[in-house]
Amino acid sequence: MGNPYPCEVTPSNTKIGWIGIGVMGSAMAARLLSEGYSLTIYARNPSKANSLVNLGAQLCTSPAELAKSCNIIFTMLGHPQDVRQIVLTKDTGILSGLTTNGVIVDHTSSHPELAKEIFAAANEKNCWAVDAPVSGGDIGARNGNLAIFAGGEKKIVDWLLPLFEIMGSKVGYMGNAGSGQSCKIANQIVVGANLMGLSEGLVFAEKAGLDKSRWVEAVRGGAAGSMVMELFGKRMIDRDFKAGGFAEYMVKDMGMGVDFVEGPKKKDDENEVVIVMPGASMVKQLFSGMVANGDGKLGTQGLITVLERINGVV
Repeated sequence: MGNPYPCEVTPSNTKIGWIGIGVMGSAMAARLLSEGYSLTIYARNPSKANSLVNLGAQLCTSPAELAKSCNIIFTMLGHPQDVRQIVLTKDTGILSGLTTNGVIVDHTSSHPELAKEIFAAANEKNCWAVDAPVSGGDIGARNGNLAIFAGGEKKIVDWLLPLFEIMGSKVGYMGNAGSGQSCKIANQIVVGANLMGLSEGLVFAEKAGLDKSRWVEAVRGGAAGSMVMELFGKRMIDRDFKAGGFAEYMVKDMGMGVDFVEGPKKKDDENEVVIVMPGASMVKQLFSGMVANGDGKLGTQGLITVLERINGVV
């Protein structure tokens, strides 16, 4: 099968593979199908793919088989170890079946070092890899309003723009391989802080006897307003903790920020640089509390439940 790169990406000459059909991945894949692109899916649980199959997607039996039949493969998985297994496993992973000039695009919130490793492994096969994590939650995924943070070769990111623009309203090229993932980690640090602030504000408003909906409406247009408030304020008030992104994933994302180290990984190396972030550490602890309470599968807006427990609201 020939690969269209560097020809223009169009539905007629591009065959897309997709792995990872959770809440976010399924919505993103559906948008590509709605624009007429051919889509092949690998799913460890094929029954979860029924909605996409009904829209015209095809199923295959392994990541390697998918790679042999597709030009561009998107992944949207849960954890870095999932990405490593799906992409790099010998004989069955994506790279084992990817043809020359094939492109892997990883939308998973993963580790920058793994993104660099995948980029190098793809280059050895005369292929390409882009790390392109997203922000915007399930609503952004359904509406095509995601922010996409892309790292890798700029010419490949530019080539992929017709696909990115179906799924997102803002595409930021961040730099070399791993830069997209570093951008997402920084994004999650800010999102986590906003979720904590919104949760505390709502708990305080309730303790003070305020109507929480009126409080949100009053402050949303001022300095306290944020995209987090727009996405999650009403959900928190309505006790709607359905997951767009699992709380347990925030433990992973915040952990990659809190534990981030640049430079040689040698003990007592004076060139090692450690970034200290007390706010991110606290937010990670709060989300870890959610997981410990058995609420790891709730949406990230469920962080308010931890603050409520601390303050005896529930």
